[in-house]
Amino acid sequence: MNNKPEINMVIFDMAGTTVNEDNVVYKSLQKAINNLGHNFSLNTVLLNGGGKEKLQAVKDIMKPAYSSQEELEKDAQIAFAEFLEILKKAYADLEVSTYEGTESLFKDLRSNDIKVVLNTGYNEKTATSLLDKLQWKEGETYDLLVTADDVQNSRPAPDMIFVAMEKMGIEDANKVAKIGDSIVDIEEGKSAGCGLTFGVTTGAQTASQLETGHPDYIIDSLLEIKEYISLKNPAHK
Repeated sequence: MNNKPEINMVIFDMAGTTVNEDNVVYKSLQKAINNLGHNFSLNTVLLNGGGKEKLQAVKDIMKPAYSSQEELEKDAQIAFAEFLEILKKAYADLEVSTYEGTESLFKDLRSNDIKVVLNTGYNEKTATSLLDKLQWKEGETYDLLVTADDVQNSRPAPDMIFVAMEKMGIEDANKVAKIGDSIVDIEEGKSAGCGLTFGVTTGAQTASQLETGHPDYIIDSLLEIKEYISLKNPAHK
């Protein structure tokens, strides 16, 4: 217990980490991009777009196919606009779930006075539509949501983590843990100076891909973070 760091806030990515939506966002990205005549695989979309603000994700996925930055920017805007329409239709009937044990973990952390924050490369509208489907409420299920709409610079910049720290009254990033299913999540945590960074294998990227981001730990379930964080109160049943 003594060698576990004191953590006052855990920042969780959403899709692929806490929210299981069967990669519908990245499948929608893939469809919108390939409608322009490309043939990018879902694996390529996940590897190059995972965790990022979605317009930036489109650009990063499409970049190898373009020699002209001007053409890339133009087509990226077209693909992004179509992506939003495809996603809107997909979300109308989408059933989402959370990963086993996620809600009990949130309760356990919050009962130990550890803030639970959700952050995402989605815009606020997309993020809240997912949370509404799960019936998760700020102040009840979790403490704060931070989206790409809240910052000038999205991942891997640390801005979303700094917003969360300011709103939650936490001054020392060493007391913050960041967990996500993509390399860019890990890079975000490291750029903010988080005391712990975790890669989780439930979402966009594999353990070997996550390893290239050099997280402190790679885990297969969110529940494993309790092995690395000091919890003073008994586990929530």
